[in-house]
Amino acid sequence: MLIPITADRIAPWFPARERKTHKGDYGRILVIAGSAGMMGAAVLCAKAALRSGAGLVTVACDPASFPVIHCGIPEAMCCSRALTAEDLKRYDTVAIGPGLSVIPETAQLLALVLENHTGVVVVDADALNAAAAFRIPLKGNGTGIIITPHEGEAGRLLRIEPGDVAADREGAAVALARTNTVCCVLKGADTLVADPEGALYVNTTGNPGMATAGAGDVLTGVIAACAAQMNRRGPAVCSSAVAGVFIHGLAGDLAAGSIGQYSLMAGDIVSAIPGALRRITEG
Repeated sequence: MLIPITADRIAPWFPARERKTHKGDYGRILVIAGSAGMMGAAVLCAKAALRSGAGLVTVACDPASFPVIHCGIPEAMCCSRALTAEDLKRYDTVAIGPGLSVIPETAQLLALVLENHTGVVVVDADALNAAAAFRIPLKGNGTGIIITPHEGEAGRLLRIEPGDVAADREGAAVALARTNTVCCVLKGADTLVADPEGALYVNTTGNPGMATAGAGDVLTGVIAACAAQMNRRGPAVCSSAVAGVFIHGLAGDLAAGSIGQYSLMAGDIVSAIPGALRRITEG
């Protein structure tokens, strides 16, 4: 049975912030994203995470690209991708994949994260493609893993054609979640969220204007921020994905209401996240 994702369902997961808190209380996120020609993916993901309430965001990228991050989002920090297992302990959530390219380095980084990070991992885009291409099991070291494929990426993971995924989206989402013991966000019109126990949620926000470059990078940042904050308060990992897809879609709806669906860009979704969160938290 499909469970609709609504504002009433997710609002309790976003309580008023206590007065005596600091940025560390709202989650430390590592974003492993971006490569030559695709650094915008890292900027969009990091911006979305911060706009969604994350306390600290660090982007792991080539040092030559640090200026891109510092100019595009000065609130974020940067670090090299020469990461170690010890480095990963600093973060509550790792988001990996946007704009990385399907190369051995991506596969190595994904394996490092899955084997050593003990918090939540959000796996998107080229990290999913690398998992399929290099046959990396999407199972963590006691980690909560959220995967965010579109139909093409889901097909590569399942070793079937994208058309077969489109013909049975619910079955594909459940299969990915159960087979890998992960939370699966199958993107598209009426985005689905499947948990490993078989629960299946359908998003009720979003519009065709969001079929635009970078929208998925924004979603990854939103989900990572939800995970970094919510899992400190108790809700299950999959609740982070449920909340993230609703916020992302609502932000897209607010942006489209302002500028129209034809002109909508991923950056407009990021700019509308504050309004979406206010609607959810303030009613």
